[in-house]
Amino acid sequence: MESFIPTNNKNTETPIIMKYNYLIIAITAMAVACSAPADKSTDLEAKKKQLEQAQVELAGLKDKIAALEKEIGEADPTFAQQLNKAILVTTFVAEKKPFEHKVEVRGSVESRKNILISAQTGGEIQKVHVREGQNVSKGQVLVSLNADIIRNSIAELKTALELANSVYEKQARLWEQKIGTELQYLQAKNNKESLERRLNTAYSQLDQAIVKAPFSGTIDQLPAREGEVAAPGVPLVRIVSLDDTYIKADVSERFIGKFKAGDPVEVYFPSQDKRLNTKIASVSQVINAENRTFVVEVQLPRVDFTVKPNQVVVLNLRDFMSAATLAVPTRIIQKDEDGQFIFTVDDREGRLLAKKVHITTGITSMTETEVVAGLTGNEQIVDQGYRDLTEGVEVEIFGSKKNSKEVANK
Repeated sequence: MESFIPTNNKNTETPIIMKYNYLIIAITAMAVACSAPADKSTDLEAKKKQLEQAQVELAGLKDKIAALEKEIGEADPTFAQQLNKAILVTTFVAEKKPFEHKVEVRGSVESRKNILISAQTGGEIQKVHVREGQNVSKGQVLVSLNADIIRNSIAELKTALELANSVYEKQARLWEQKIGTELQYLQAKNNKESLERRLNTAYSQLDQAIVKAPFSGTIDQLPAREGEVAAPGVPLVRIVSLDDTYIKADVSERFIGKFKAGDPVEVYFPSQDKRLNTKIASVSQVINAENRTFVVEVQLPRVDFTVKPNQVVVLNLRDFMSAATLAVPTRIIQKDEDGQFIFTVDDREGRLLAKKVHITTGITSMTETEVVAGLTGNEQIVDQGYRDLTEGVEVEIFGSKKNSKEVANK
């Protein structure tokens, strides 16, 4: 360093060199500290705060370096010539455009036709008519229970009903001829109708001993075994149909009022690595007291890949939308002691210089962050090369003859 200091400025040589050396030592110390093994007990939030502090310190050090370089350059023309090389950057012009923010929520595929079927009455399982994986039609017999007692009762009732019908018909003809009493006619009629009702009841009991498919679908589980005794409420068959499937997700109550039926949703199926776009079908009006969430149901259209109930999916739900917002890539936003800033290119009498612009940010979505204050919308914002800049350093825009917007798109 001493070779760069003119002989007529020896009085200022030592302070400048000492400042520069101290700065190098500080930067080296910071690099060593950052490369040291992290304490495993430090939680994630603490690490984020440490990172933010380090970024602020780095921005301050870069400003100090720039000030020292300027100070040394004023004392050493050779050193100044080495510093006067423009830094190559790319730029783009920030424009107001549609901006939206989405939240990621885990959900699952549900089916309204995914049920366990049990017998309505008790009895020995006489025959299992289906097997697991079999497709069945609505009304098809799945399991039959032993119903010999009911069938015998039906046979007895039929015999009794035949006699009751004959007695009623004869008594009715006699009554038409004014023979006999009205009481005899009414008793015969009541006996016949009573047996008819008892027979219908017996047929209903017989029907309850036969388990049928309530809708067309696939036999998913078959706990029923021939010879076992079935009891009401004990599952015998699980039948599943994919004709009425949807997606259900539990969403935190902090998003109350953010979603409504008809809002677009992007659904990701991790197992198949597939995506599709659909809409919200309904939003629950009740908060679950146990986990402080509400239910969002999403339409599931027909797809060309296999989807199963209880399959995990990821939903991207839009909770913010603006028709015209200034947004910049999140990665170019830096921090110093005064807050967040980006670099723009300032044309000063034909010289392109880097200018630090402090901004106020809003919502961050994917790779972009909303800028709510600090930009007017016509600035040339530095994209590539922003990390090498300090306030006032000379820059050269890559492809400067082109429009900066074209460069940014490229």
